[in-house]
Amino acid sequence: MTGASGAVYGVRLLEVLLAAGCDVYLSISAAAQTVLRHELNLKIDLENFCLSQLIPTLPASVDATLEGTQPPDARSRLSEACHVPPPATGQVRYCHYMDFGAPIASGSLLTEGMVICPCSCGTLSAIVHGSSANLIHRAAEVHLKERRNLILVPRETPLSVTHLDNMKRAAQSGAIILPAMPGFYHQPQSVGELVDFVVSRICDQLGVDNNLIRRWE
Repeated sequence: MTGASGAVYGVRLLEVLLAAGCDVYLSISAAAQTVLRHELNLKIDLENFCLSQLIPTLPASVDATLEGTQPPDARSRLSEACHVPPPATGQVRYCHYMDFGAPIASGSLLTEGMVICPCSCGTLSAIVHGSSANLIHRAAEVHLKERRNLILVPRETPLSVTHLDNMKRAAQSGAIILPAMPGFYHQPQSVGELVDFVVSRICDQLGVDNNLIRRWE
């Protein structure tokens, strides 16, 4: 997660991935910490992180076991709340954004993809120009060089020529540009359903089964 507006997309994506049984390496930039506080009133301690800081609404039994083995009842509750098939067995491994010794800094760690959600335009620029100033930039460069899924979720408007050019460069390098642009053909009734539209499209790119939205028929 980086410092663009739209922190709710990143939090919801994490909920859904865990409910789907995905193991997630999570990194949060300093700017994202500020946005999380401003938009969602979440106080994130980057030096002493625990999952309940980011997802305080999870049942206590789920939060206490997300980094281990979840009991069946907790798995089913989380899966039901996130509209994904049970059972959920996902684990979170937190990586400090300045820890270049983290596993995701190396291409030798096999992954099924990386998502930067939300993706600030500063992060986009750093990735495109190869200036790894933090672990998030480095991990993204690893995914490009290893030809693995890298999904960038920018949330900015209007877009400058520089922004558009950087998106073009990222796409040419193999990244998937998936702007936080919800659709309306599923007739959303709440802000949450608009968020789920974007999260569903991210999950589709990762091959994660979900029924977050009513699809076009």
